[in-house]
This record gives sequence, C-alpha cells and structure tokens, in this order.
Amino acid sequence: MIRGIRPLLRGSTYSGVLFAYCGALASLPLLPFALLPALSWRSAPESVQLVLVLLVWAVLVGVVGLARPVRRALVVSARRLLRVPLPDPVAGRRTSGSLGLDRWRTPLWLVLHVAVGWTGALASGVLFIMGLSLPGNWLGGEARASLFGTSVRVSGGWSWVVAAVCILLAVAVCVLVTKALRWSAPRLLGPSAAERLALAAERELLLAERNRVAHELHDSIGHTLTAATIQAAVAGEVLSADPAAARAAMRSIEESTRAALEDLDYVLGVLREEQSGTAPTRTLADLPGLLERLRHAGAVVEPELSGELAQVQGTLSRAAYRILQEGLTNALRHGAGGPIEVRVAAGPDELDLTVVNRTGARTGPGPGAFPTSGHGLPGLAERVRLLHGEFQAGPDGTQHWRLAVRLPVRVSA
Repeated sequence: MIRGIRPLLRGSTYSGVLFAYCGALASLPLLPFALLPALSWRSAPESVQLVLVLLVWAVLVGVVGLARPVRRALVVSARRLLRVPLPDPVAGRRTSGSLGLDRWRTPLWLVLHVAVGWTGALASGVLFIMGLSLPGNWLGGEARASLFGTSVRVSGGWSWVVAAVCILLAVAVCVLVTKALRWSAPRLLGPSAAERLALAAERELLLAERNRVAHELHDSIGHTLTAATIQAAVAGEVLSADPAAARAAMRSIEESTRAALEDLDYVLGVLREEQSGTAPTRTLADLPGLLERLRHAGAVVEPELSGELAQVQGTLSRAAYRILQEGLTNALRHGAGGPIEVRVAAGPDELDLTVVNRTGARTGPGPGAFPTSGHGLPGLAERVRLLHGEFQAGPDGTQHWRLAVRLPVRVSA
C-alpha cells in the first residue's frame, strides 16, 4: 500500500492532476455550443442525444487545438506541470508533414487531455466523497455497495474498510491520470517526423557555420599570434641598432592584432548566437598586406603572382586568402628561416596556390619551436574538399616543405 501511495507524494503527480483538471475546466465554455444540436433534436432518445453532445463537444475541442498558439501553450504547460522534456514547436513555418496526419496531433492531444481530465475528476471526486462520508454516514442515508445489479449494505467496521479502499482508489486514479498524460504528451505534443527533420537541418546548418567560424578563428588568430611573436622578437633585437625597423615591426603587430580582434568579435557573436556585425572579409586583394606583415616579421617572401587575380571573387577569393594565410603561418612556425616562395596562378578554369619553405632548425630571430594544435593541415584539407579542389602537403626534396592547392574557378560565388 505504501508503494501505491508513494507516487502521489511526488510533486509531478500533484501538478499532473492539476494539469488534467485545468484542461477539463477549460473545455466548459464550449459545452453550451455542444448542447445546441441535442436541443434541436428533442425527439431523439436520451442516449443518442448524449452521444451527439459528446461528439460535438470533442469536435469543438479539437478545432481549438488547430491554432498554433494553443499548441505552444500546451507544450509550455505540459513541460512545467507534467515535467516532460518537450522542445518548443518549430515556429515561423509549416513543415511538410503539417498538412497530413501531423497537423491533427495537437487536436487529438487536446481531446485526450479533456477526456482524461473529466474522467479523472469525476472518478476521483466520487471516490473521495465516498471515502470521507462512509465512516460517519454524513449523507444520512444507508451505505450500500452495488456491482452489476448486486447490492451489499455497508455497516459497522466495514464502512471504514470501504472508505479506505475508496481513498486508495482515488489516489490510484490520480496517479493513472498523470501517467496517461505523461505517456501521451511526448507522442502528441513532441516534434513530429517532419519537424524533427527541420530541426536536424537547422542543427546541421548551425554546426556547419560554427565549423566554418572555427576555421576562420584558427586561421586568423593563429597567424596573428605567430607573426606578432616573431615581430616582437625582431623588434627586441633591433631596438637599439635600428629603431626604425623596430617601429615598423611594432606597427605591423598593431595592424595584424587589430584585424584579428575584428575576426574575434565576429566569431564570438556567432558562437553566442547574437546579432553580430558583418563578417570581416579577407580576399586575395588583401594578400599584399599579408606579405608585407610577414616581411616586417623578418621573413623573406618571394611572391609570384600570375593571371587575373581581380577576377577571382566571393567564396573562392576568401578561401584562397585563408589557405595562403595558413600556409604562410606554418612556414613561419616550422620553417628554417630561409625564403618563403608564394605562387598564385589564376587561370580561366582553376586557381593554383603554392607555398614552399625550407625545413630544419630555425635560424635568425624568433622564439624557436612553436606549439601547434595539429588542426591546421586537416582544416585546410577540409576547406579544399568543400570547394571540390585538390590538396597536397608534404616534403619537397630533403630541405623543403611544399603546400599545393588547386581550386576550380567555377565554384566562385
């Protein structure tokens, strides 16, 4: 018996019963409209009139459930009172399944909610009244228990037994009402198959955007920190001997970090799902500035640009800039301090990008070996794959490292 009473002691059972009874009471304003057909057909038998009233009442309740705000209110109330983890409905559009059976899930839930609420309210109310009135015979009549035409008089100590049974049955009804609503809520108020597909598509787009932002952050911040570290080392070494070169290095640090801060502000806005500003765009038109900052860092850069680079626009130009930026960052981190060859060739059908640097122990000013996350080259390979290009990275002979990328021009935005 204790196990049977224990579920009632939980807060979710109390709130679930309250949720069921509120649904039943909320349907009362529709009852006068449901009585109209029965009043207009007075010649029909009472049983037929009763069935007609219940059917019309159920239809009216279901029609109310077709409104979108009703479903949202039901989801919120079921989540708070039934303690069921329901996601918010997909707002702003109708999914493909909403025109079929999925559209009637909310009306069906509302009808079930009202039916279970009234059934539970009537059954538990009658049982509670019997349990409270039988011991003292408060109703002033003879207590009898009837089942299938058989009537038994309840008197003496048996009235207390029957009263206890009635109270326990009322408790069981409350528990069953809550369990029935908790079981049906996810199936009728939860996302439909079409809505789950829509939510999955939105989630996929969000993950793709965050993955792209992660690449942008890695390329921009990683390059800036690498270049700024080397430039600071250069400025420290030539501060006394060549103050002009030291000032140039410090200006380069300022310019590169300012650009990195713009990228960082945009990335943080996206990750926080805020209304961030326009995404900073770095294209091949910014390549001369990137190479100049590398020269301020003490690197020897040998660029070879050919073709109509100005005709490379949009997504392709932005991706090409980030690829070259990551390649040059790796050359600064892991190169031996020799010249860095940068070749960019824009043809009518493809764009070729190449970065070649010496390998081995670093010489000249700099911090020595740089820690690395290991995400640079895999990130570049994924970026190139998404653009349907070709990617190669590895040793070129015994003393050089070569990064070669070929991108089809037709994917340009």
